[in-house]
Amino acid sequence: MALTVEIVAPEATLWRGPAKALVARSTEGNFTILDQHTAMAAELVSSVVRVESEDGEIAFAVHGGSFLVGRDAEGETLASVFAGVVERAGEIDVARAQAAKEAAEAKLAAAKGEDGAAEFIAHAALERAELRLRAAAKEY
Repeated sequence: MALTVEIVAPEATLWRGPAKALVARSTEGNFTILDQHTAMAAELVSSVVRVESEDGEIAFAVHGGSFLVGRDAEGETLASVFAGVVERAGEIDVARAQAAKEAAEAKLAAAKGEDGAAEFIAHAALERAELRLRAAAKEY
């Protein structure tokens, strides 16, 4: 028996292969999927998703989405992560993410108490930038 993990974005499957474990965070909390896990589905919150493969750990910044655990055509355990926006941690441009964080902080400070929508948008941008920075720095 074996566990196969796939990380899927709308434009492509970013990664698919055998794995020892999938570690992520749902709306219910952190979880780990291993081979022979029971079938399940849940919503993912924005977080770093880690795949422990034979070659080491692969991390992804996942900005929300869902996951599904079931069986593939051969009856093996298949864990699929579906996300609208997902980035490999090793491919994140740290300088760009830091600039986005600083811009979001400035917008958030300017919007405090003024415009609820602008404050919400700035806060969401700040959370995305901070997630990207945590993933790149391997701070999970």
